[in-house]
Amino acid sequence: MFRRLVPIRPAAHAPLVAAVRGLSSGSVDVTAPLNFWAGKRRTRGEECKKENVYEPATGRVFCHLEPCGAPEVNQAVEAAKSAFGHWSKMSGMERSKVMIEAARLIESRREDIAELEVVNNGKSITEARLDVDSARQCIEFYAGVASTLAGQHVQLSGGSFAYTRREPLGVCVGIGAWNYPFQIAAWKSAPALACGNSMVFKPSPVTPVTAVLLAELYAEAGAPEGLFNVVQGGQDTGSLLCQHPDVAKVSFTGSVPTGKKIMEMASQGVKPVTLELGGKSPLLIFEDSDVENAVRGALMANFLSQGQVCSNGTRVFVQRDILPRFVEEVVKRTLSIRIGDPLLETTRMGALVSRPHLEKVLSYVNQAKKEGATVLCGGEAFVPSDPKLRGGYYMTPCVLGGCTDAMTCVREEIFGPVMSLLSFESEEEVLLRANDSSLGLAAGVFTRDVRRAHRVAEQLKAGSCFINNYNITPVEVPFGGFKMSGIGRENGQVTVEFYSQLKTVFVEMGDVDSLF
Repeated sequence: MFRRLVPIRPAAHAPLVAAVRGLSSGSVDVTAPLNFWAGKRRTRGEECKKENVYEPATGRVFCHLEPCGAPEVNQAVEAAKSAFGHWSKMSGMERSKVMIEAARLIESRREDIAELEVVNNGKSITEARLDVDSARQCIEFYAGVASTLAGQHVQLSGGSFAYTRREPLGVCVGIGAWNYPFQIAAWKSAPALACGNSMVFKPSPVTPVTAVLLAELYAEAGAPEGLFNVVQGGQDTGSLLCQHPDVAKVSFTGSVPTGKKIMEMASQGVKPVTLELGGKSPLLIFEDSDVENAVRGALMANFLSQGQVCSNGTRVFVQRDILPRFVEEVVKRTLSIRIGDPLLETTRMGALVSRPHLEKVLSYVNQAKKEGATVLCGGEAFVPSDPKLRGGYYMTPCVLGGCTDAMTCVREEIFGPVMSLLSFESEEEVLLRANDSSLGLAAGVFTRDVRRAHRVAEQLKAGSCFINNYNITPVEVPFGGFKMSGIGRENGQVTVEFYSQLKTVFVEMGDVDSLF
């Protein structure tokens, strides 16, 4: 379905990725329908008002999406209900077999998926490959979990007993963000499917292309028709999903304001929610740190995916005595980051996801200057020399010095490649400042003192804390936030609790001891 300027139309069940080979920026047009339910791609027809989808690297329209209304949402949910009836009755080993095959298919088409993710999102091909790997690993992990789901036996008096059953919820809804389109679709679907649920997934309308790849790969792996469905659209489509009476649970990744709305809508049906929301995370660098290592950590904490990462440690607190050395090194390393065509192996920073978002991030830099921060490097729109890239959404990674806790760039999530540097004197002081936020997604500490490392991690009010590293997300461990950064967790064994419900069964082996 995807090739340089020429759409290919394979048989109905042929994988979408099969035609993706050696893509280059500005050479891809997508004509295939992006909605998928009941085992195949769907179109609303010519009367549907289509929305443009832009390639961040070039700024050109490379495909269109058809937003789903109530009839389409109903069809997708009905397909998921039908699949749930069969899937939920399968053994954990049977579900595991399908998921392992899906993971194998992802691995075999890693490059194809990664290339299309770059075209859709703008991040570098190097990062996109790692995202595909994370998606595959997540499905592999929960394939292993599927066969371990079990209840508990409790002995009661007189030979009676009780036991618990861990049962699936039903049709789950996943709503994804635009920064990790394929990975988030896997992170939400894998635990849901392992527990016996089905899913209707809505990607961001900014990056709608790769979720349908996952749907096709699940289908090719042997999943029942309707097990994983994809509906496209924006706020209206999301509202229909959240309020649908046949939806049992909603899992959302995105902004705090949208998360609040989803929680409110889900509450009308008393539906459980998982919310992975924003962050304004602190990174604490103590004077006994390995400065070179801390600089590498700060770069990873700020500039992955053009800074468009919810867990980024954008408030970088550096102990005063090492601040000059740290600043010198971090600026030098930031200036050396190669910006440009995200499909080139040598590129380390691609394009931001959209023109409005680029302008928003640049406005934060301008606001920081007005409030007294110093731009130590970057913070400007970048125009690549390649003519085909000149309409793309690029900027130079920015380091801001002289920041204070009250500045807008320190208080608000920018979601772009902007690092704010702050100095501190003592551990007690920096902990108070680090925790002075309504958000609590992540935090980090760099120090050689192992006692301090654990002491500080204990006191940081964040769901994920990194010691002498940053922004690593192995699928074996839970990920999620404190405070307004969210509810629930993704990844790890504990996520089973958020995609299942516990039933208690009492078994009386004697007669009823009645009071009447």
